[in-house]
Amino acid sequence: MKLLLDTHLLLWAAGQPERLPAAALELIEDASNELCFSPASLWEIAIKRGLGRADFRADPRLIWRGLLDAGYNELPITSAHAMAVDGLPALHKDPFDRMLVAQALVEGVVLLTADPVVASYPGPIRGL
Repeated sequence: MKLLLDTHLLLWAAGQPERLPAAALELIEDASNELCFSPASLWEIAIKRGLGRADFRADPRLIWRGLLDAGYNELPITSAHAMAVDGLPALHKDPFDRMLVAQALVEGVVLLTADPVVASYPGPIRGL
């Protein structure tokens, strides 16, 4: 199964694996799953780190390199993803999360999220 991890799951996997829900850890450790990340997550980390958010202290460059080294695949953002945001219900206001949802819908990949609001979107979204 192709899995796109939301930003918090990526941060936890990279630096605080004890915070990962057991279901997420099981899916991440399953070698038959293809793990993906979005540039939107790195952008979110960079923006929120710059704002001084305590939960976004990680260096996005180190996260990016660590994800690639761990075998994650980068899911580039395309125009189709950007346009798909327009059709999303207004359940969540965070533009980064909305892009992740749009990518999951367009690509048919499962978005893993720890955010219950994101998990309420229709489509291949799996809340943990």
